[in-house]
Amino acid sequence: MSDATREGSALVIGEVLVDVVRRPDGTVESHPGGSPANVAIGLGRLGRDVSLLTSVGKDPHGDMVRAHLEDSSVALVEGSADAPRTSVATATLDGEGAATYDFDLAWDIDAGAATRTDPVVVHTGSIAAVLAPGGDAVVEILESVRDRATITYDPNARPALMGDPGDALAAIERVVALADVVKASDEDLAWLLTGRPSQGAGTDAGQADAIGALAREWATRGPAVVVVTKGGDGATAYLSNGRHVSVDAPRVEVADTVGAGDSFMSGLIDGLWEADLLGSQHRDELRGIDEATVTGVLERCARIGAITVSRAGANPPTRAELGEA
Repeated sequence: MSDATREGSALVIGEVLVDVVRRPDGTVESHPGGSPANVAIGLGRLGRDVSLLTSVGKDPHGDMVRAHLEDSSVALVEGSADAPRTSVATATLDGEGAATYDFDLAWDIDAGAATRTDPVVVHTGSIAAVLAPGGDAVVEILESVRDRATITYDPNARPALMGDPGDALAAIERVVALADVVKASDEDLAWLLTGRPSQGAGTDAGQADAIGALAREWATRGPAVVVVTKGGDGATAYLSNGRHVSVDAPRVEVADTVGAGDSFMSGLIDGLWEADLLGSQHRDELRGIDEATVTGVLERCARIGAITVSRAGANPPTRAELGEA
């Protein structure tokens, strides 16, 4: 990292929780998690100055979460540790390591807390921007910092919590319009498209076309870059200039997919930061990003994601593990 791209800090806003992982063999493990928290941890492990605005309780699960964040150099924004309890997500893995989730979660934040930092980039995602009552506060924060910071967003759809996909799509697109960079999985977009019945059905090829069309549509609504991740099939970035760039995923033995997308997201933020494209003063440069830069960033993101899926739980790599220390 150059000295210039070491400057500034990241603010991540969103839920932190404990993932209780139930494996096919009957074993149960607990890991700190939550999509935005995982992104913050990924950034911390990549050497970034990162703070997390969240809601965590003063209980044993909260103690586990706070220790995990501290170990990865993530600072909690003041007021983040006063929740009545720490939220829990139970992930049940199938025989291929894919996870389905059940949540015991409440989400609210101190909307004024974010004004204590002056970040280069603000990230949010998943439940944080759509679940009441905290979702409205998150949107207000994004609106207030957009003239100073790059906004990044990962919808990370949770059907068990987000209800009707049509309603979820409307809430998510409110945030997409504020964002400079969006990352979503093809599974996220496929579920959201069921809220548009004319686009949510048909053949696999038809669904892939509909997913690509939705990503292209989002790239006309404000974001400079919309990345669609496709698991073992790699990722595609749709740019605001109408072009797109695809990369393959490295082949690895998958332990589980928990936190893979979050690790990819932290790599995406870090890679664009390294390219000196973050901060509101670089918004025009980000919109003009060249395909070679996008390809390099995505390839590194894919490598980060591959390392994460090769081991249990949301456990993103450090810069040293990437050979970049």
